[in-house]
Amino acid sequence: PDLLDQLATIQPGSTLAETRARRADVARYTQGSYNALLTPTDPAGVSLAEREMIALRAAILTASPGLIEHYRGLLQQRGVSAETITAVEHFPAANTLSAREAAILRHVDQLTNEPRAATAEQLAELQTHGLGARDIVSIAQLIAFMSYQVRLLAGLQLLAEAA
Repeated sequence: PDLLDQLATIQPGSTLAETRARRADVARYTQGSYNALLTPTDPAGVSLAEREMIALRAAILTASPGLIEHYRGLLQQRGVSAETITAVEHFPAANTLSAREAAILRHVDQLTNEPRAATAEQLAELQTHGLGARDIVSIAQLIAFMSYQVRLLAGLQLLAEAA
């Protein structure tokens, strides 16, 4: 089973599992996107820990408890300190993050909450912290994927409850 099957607690052989199996390509591409964005073979200028911080922050902003726990757990497994994880969770109030991490999380907040209000100056700030065009695009793709993942998980959870 893929991550969303696990988080939605979809039981093998259930009606919902059979429904998902009829659209196996959707599950496969969703899990493939997750793998490509969070554990790419070449993370370029956005580290795996930064990618998980981005995902955790987006999950918090969209109030997705299962995904919050998942991404918090990934950061813990990676050895990220509890202080740093708390700073991500309570950003910007608890800001003990590096200037680069804070800039990335400001961008996550902006694109998650009000993407149309993003400015060229905000992109320039990311560049001052060593992020190139490819990195900024990767961050934006991850934020967009998180929006999709949150909504898909919520829908699957509703369907699982209804079953």
